Amino acid sequence: MGMIHATALVDPAAELDTSVSVGPYTVIGPHVKIGAGTTVGAHCVIEGHTTIGRDNRIFQFNSLGAIPQDKKYAGEPCELVMGDRNTIREFCTFNIGSPSDRARTEVGSDNWIMAYVHLAHDCVVGNHTIFANNTQLAGHVVVDDWVILGGFTVVHQFVRIGAHAMTAMCSLLFADLPPFVMCQGQPAQARSMNFEGLRRRGFSPERVAAVKAMHKALYRDDLTLAQASERIQALTEKTPDAVQDVSLMLDFLSQVSPQRGIVR
Repeated sequence: MGMIHATALVDPAAELDTSVSVGPYTVIGPHVKIGAGTTVGAHCVIEGHTTIGRDNRIFQFNSLGAIPQDKKYAGEPCELVMGDRNTIREFCTFNIGSPSDRARTEVGSDNWIMAYVHLAHDCVVGNHTIFANNTQLAGHVVVDDWVILGGFTVVHQFVRIGAHAMTAMCSLLFADLPPFVMCQGQPAQARSMNFEGLRRRGFSPERVAAVKAMHKALYRDDLTLAQASERIQALTEKTPDAVQDVSLMLDFLSQVSPQRGIVR
């Protein structure tokens, strides 16, 4: 406990690894668990049933584990769970889940979360994402792996964002954003696919070509989602290397709500 600043208030019931560092004037509640190598900056409040993994960097002035902004919440022991190696910059607010859903807000590993980001109750964030400053997620939002959200992106409740997708600054999402798609606008509209991001992640030219074909089926040929899904399924015969990418897209499209639809 020698790495806890003298002015920090850590409840005796909290479970902190001996290698955890806690900065001045930070408050940590009794139901908090923090794994080895994690650093918590000054003036943070970590409360509720919050579990934080290893080697996270939590900068100053963050609020993690506060009760949800849900008027129906009545003190149930819901959770916030974070993985490993996340960077959480200043003034972020991550709320616990709510009993009306999974009762858990989840953040995976290796995420880069910039300042003033809000994760509302029951959000699920995958791995290797980047949230630029002032990204705001309403309740029950799901963000899959490798997503990049531009500054001031606002996401409506229950929206899902597929893997490798990307939003431009000030995007407003009312509908699901399929994997690989880049969008921009208020409301957001699909602009292209995240081809440069895919190349940087080691996608072969054949896999990138398959993603281009999926974009054409979804956005260029005036097809329904069912028709587009059939054409995307056929890509596995032409491009065996893209089987995983096609499965990712088809799985996402199969879960799209008819009322909400996809970003067009």
